[in-house]
Amino acid sequence: MQTKFDELLDFPTVLNFKIMGVACDELPDLIIAKLQEIEPADYTFKIKPSSKGTYHSVSIPVRVTSKEHIETIYKTLNSIEEVRYVL
Repeated sequence: MQTKFDELLDFPTVLNFKIMGVACDELPDLIIAKLQEIEPADYTFKIKPSSKGTYHSVSIPVRVTSKEHIETIYKTLNSIEEVRYVL
C-alpha cells in the first residue's frame, strides 16, 4: 500500500475504523476476532444499519502504533468475506 499515514499521524494513536458489510449478527464478532489477532484489546463498537437493512456499518476505535500496523488492519479486515469496505 502506498499510504502517507506516517506523515499525517503521530503514533501511537487511536483511529476509528468504519467497516461496512453484509447485515448479519456475526459481523461484529468476525471483525473483533480478526482485530484480537492483530491487537488484543477490549473493543467497543457501534452498529448502524443501512436504510434498507441490507448492510451494517460497524465503527470501532483501535489503538495503532505505525503505518504498517494500520495497513495490516485494513488488509486483515478486508479479508473477511462479509466485509465490503473498510474506511
